[in-house]
Amino acid sequence: MIAMVSGMCPPRHPNHNSNGCATPLLVTLLLLVTLAATTAAAQESEPAQQESPRTESGAASFGKFLAGGAIGLATHEAGHLLFDAIFDADPVVRRVDFHGIPFFAITHRSGLPPRQELAISSAGFWVQHAESEWLLSRRPHLRDEHAPLAKGVLAFDVLASGAYAVAAFAKTGPVERDTRGIAESARIDERWVGAMILAPAVLDTIRYFRPGAKWAKWASRGSKIGFVLLLFR
Repeated sequence: MIAMVSGMCPPRHPNHNSNGCATPLLVTLLLLVTLAATTAAAQESEPAQQESPRTESGAASFGKFLAGGAIGLATHEAGHLLFDAIFDADPVVRRVDFHGIPFFAITHRSGLPPRQELAISSAGFWVQHAESEWLLSRRPHLRDEHAPLAKGVLAFDVLASGAYAVAAFAKTGPVERDTRGIAESARIDERWVGAMILAPAVLDTIRYFRPGAKWAKWASRGSKIGFVLLLFR
C-alpha cells in the first residue's frame, strides 16, 4: 500500500520538502475525523437532552464536554491544514513550548506570499468563528440545554481565542503562534490581532448567557466578518 500511494503522488518542486503524499493524506484524515465529530455534536437530539439529566452521570457529561473541546481543537487545526493543502505549504508537526510548557504546533514552510500566510494563520480562527456562530444561531438557548458536547466545542472556541489574545497582547509565546503570523502578513501590530480575536469571544460569551441580546449577536457577526476582510486590505 505504501508503494502504491507513493507512486501516485505528483512530482514536487525541487525546493519543497519531500513529504510525498503526506500533506493531502494528513488533511483528508483530519477533515474526515472532524466531519464525523462535528456531525456527532450536531446530532445531540432534543429527546436525549431532556432525558440526560436523569440518566447520565456527571462523569459522563464531563467526558462529553472534554470531547467537545477536542472537536474544537480538531476543527481549528483542520482549518489550518486545509489551506496548507490548498497552497501546497508542506505542513509539519513541530514540538514547541510556551514558557517551559511543552506542546505541539502544526507549521509550514516559510517564504509564502503574505496573503497565503495570512489565510493559513487565520484559518483556525475562521473555523472557530463559523463554528460558534452556527452553534449559537441554531441553538440560542444552548445554556439551558443538557448538551455537554456542544458546550465543550463552544468553550474551546471562546477560551482558545482568549488565550491567543492574551499572548498577542503580551507578544509572547512560540514564533509559530497564529497571531504573530497574521500580524506580520497583514503588516499590523500583533496587539490589534489580539483585539480582533478577543472581540468575538467576548460577544459570543455574552450571547451564551444572554441569548436575547441582539446587539451582541450582530456585533459578533460584524467582528467575525471584519476579521475575514483583513485578508483583502
